[in-house]
Amino acid sequence: MTTTLIWIAAAGVAVVLLGLYLSWTAGRLDRLHARIDAARAALDAQLLRRASVAQELATAGVLDPAASILLYQTAHAARQAEDEHREVAESELSQALRAVFAEADAVQAVRDAPGGPEAASELTAAVRRTPMARRFHNDAVRAARAVRRHYVVRWLRLAGHAPFPLAFEMDDEPPPELLADGSDDDGGTSDAGSAGH
Repeated sequence: MTTTLIWIAAAGVAVVLLGLYLSWTAGRLDRLHARIDAARAALDAQLLRRASVAQELATAGVLDPAASILLYQTAHAARQAEDEHREVAESELSQALRAVFAEADAVQAVRDAPGGPEAASELTAAVRRTPMARRFHNDAVRAARAVRRHYVVRWLRLAGHAPFPLAFEMDDEPPPELLADGSDDDGGTSDAGSAGH
């Protein structure tokens, strides 16, 4: 009789521990999904800012006509892209920015133009923050994926109906010449870190 009670008590403790583990795991998944949502919102904001600043610069009259057209069209395409085409459109904007600002002379010409220093500074801040915001988002996605791959999570469907998190993959390399002598007047690095939280 005593042995039976011990086994029943042990089974009860095991059930309670399993319940606590499952509850903790489900809560962790909820927090990770919330973190992904916040990081994606921050990334979207940075991408929108980058495209907006690029469009403003393209229409400011500080670039040559060909560069202005290229920059305006790719920035406009990035702002208007549907989700399934967004990564490609944002990558094309990155490539256009590198093409337009491939030479130090092009960057200096913008900085020497009326209103150019502010425009160049704003664009520098935007292209610095974009990779950081994307990194925060993709780190959150990786953490959520790692939890969701556990067999207990899959078998018991602890993730509920939340879609499987996807990383945002794009070419976000900034134009080196733009960053070489540019100063981020409004605190680019520290603000970029806060953008992902």
